[in-house]
Amino acid sequence: MAQNWKENIACATHCPVCEKQLGAKEPRIFSTFDHQPICMACKKKEEDRDDYPEVSQALIGQCMTDSELSYGVDPEAFCYHHFYPFTC
Repeated sequence: MAQNWKENIACATHCPVCEKQLGAKEPRIFSTFDHQPICMACKKKEEDRDDYPEVSQALIGQCMTDSELSYGVDPEAFCYHHFYPFTC
């Protein structure tokens, strides 16, 4: 799940959902559903989905399990960037 995530989020030049261009200073965040970097407007739409609470809780559980098995913690903040925006 976490493979190449830094490159994916840092190099995102557009939102794959709405095709909005993302400048270096524009926040982007990982989609809870497919782990792609999306714009904040698309994240808001994602959060409005009926299945978002269930999917986000499952993501947190799986992400923390994967991180703890691999590293002992989430040192690179892969889990963090699903819930908090990132800029270049």
